[in-house]
Amino acid sequence: MDLSLAERKRKVKSILVSQPESQAGNNPYLLLAEKHKIKIDFRPFIQVKGVSAAEFRKEKIALGDFKSFIFTSRNAIDHFFRMCEEMRVSINPEWKYFCTSEAVAFYLQKFVPYRKRKIYPAKANITDLVPTLKKQRGEHFLMPTSDVLNPEVPAALESANIKWTRAVMYQTVASDLSDLSDVKYDMLVFFSPEGIKSLFKNFPDFVQDGTRIAAFGSTTHQAAKEHNLILDVPVPSPKFASMAQALEAYVDEANKSK
Repeated sequence: MDLSLAERKRKVKSILVSQPESQAGNNPYLLLAEKHKIKIDFRPFIQVKGVSAAEFRKEKIALGDFKSFIFTSRNAIDHFFRMCEEMRVSINPEWKYFCTSEAVAFYLQKFVPYRKRKIYPAKANITDLVPTLKKQRGEHFLMPTSDVLNPEVPAALESANIKWTRAVMYQTVASDLSDLSDVKYDMLVFFSPEGIKSLFKNFPDFVQDGTRIAAFGSTTHQAAKEHNLILDVPVPSPKFASMAQALEAYVDEANKSK
């Protein structure tokens, strides 16, 4: 480990996670807080705002012309079916849904019956989904997205010669974090470049000093570097696939008795 990172690994007493608290049982962050008797708060740094049907019509995309759809997130699913309702597009039982993870695919049952022959989940990301998409010979896919799209997604589709159309159905905007101006945390945890941009939009004069930064994903890592932040906990890594695992290991070492 770089010496500067080793020197920065001091005791962690408080962590701010820049996303909503999960309502799932056995929340690993809460288990971490209980184990080490530390404070962990959850606060979304970004908000999702739906594009109106009137604005979407300007894209000149006819939803009914497609029968196969790619979903990369729950937000994409929510706003796709919202748009269908607002534009009075009937849900075709023959539509096929291709999802970048099982969690995203499972969320679809909120809107359509979960039938395996119509829903195709990948393990974790768009790269895992590409082989399944390539089997749909001659298919033209529609992908509902936000105004911000991970560049790895179009790159993977273009390199595989997948025919697809992007449909921007929602926008990502910075949350108002002004009430946190006098609140200090030992560690900030980010999951998207937009979260880091929100930090600096709310606090243009933010100085990292001893605040540790944990970030998930290559584009989030890049955003941290672009804002001259020291990245203390990059995830995923060869050792840790999840943020919770990485934080557990970091706090275990940083908080151990000297």
